[in-house]
Amino acid sequence: MKRVLVAAGVLLIAAIVMFWKAASVKADNQSASAVNLPVYSSDGKLALPVNYRQWVFLTSGLGMNYSNAGGGHQMFTNVFVTPEAHKAFLATGKWPDKSMFVVEIYSPATEGSINKSGFYQDEFKGLDVEVKDSSRQEEWSYYAYSPGQTFAAPLGGGCAKCHNENGAVEHTFVQFYPTLLTVAKQKNVLKTGVRIH
Repeated sequence: MKRVLVAAGVLLIAAIVMFWKAASVKADNQSASAVNLPVYSSDGKLALPVNYRQWVFLTSGLGMNYSNAGGGHQMFTNVFVTPEAHKAFLATGKWPDKSMFVVEIYSPATEGSINKSGFYQDEFKGLDVEVKDSSRQEEWSYYAYSPGQTFAAPLGGGCAKCHNENGAVEHTFVQFYPTLLTVAKQKNVLKTGVRIH
């Protein structure tokens, strides 16, 4: 009888521990999701999403320029999207409300350290953020952050116009995200009339 009670006690403790761990994981997941939502100041500025490097990496670019006029310095860009938005896109081919994208910008460098040719990412220059949020005046909005800046006001209509006209899926440049372009084709969500290649 004593052994049965001890065994029952051990099972009860194990069940409590498993329940606590499951509850902790659920709470952690909910906290992570809350962190990946857009946060605005009272005057409508977007708080910089500080954990964006824990998001899903989509692609890098070097010296990309959308104008025939040419650009100034050729910068590296790294694109990240919230895990929740990425998961939804893989399932549906659509970006859910509250999706956020961060474009990280670095200057290029060469012949540094042991590197003798090619380019590597050097000095951090800032961030651009794209947000889909139906609760705002514009469903898609765009923000630019200088190094050290923690809040940014929405940019003017130029970004929205370009993304609307040239984004392969909704307002996003999925044509430059190789892993998602395949998904967009499979889900048949590419906009007609948008140049892919």
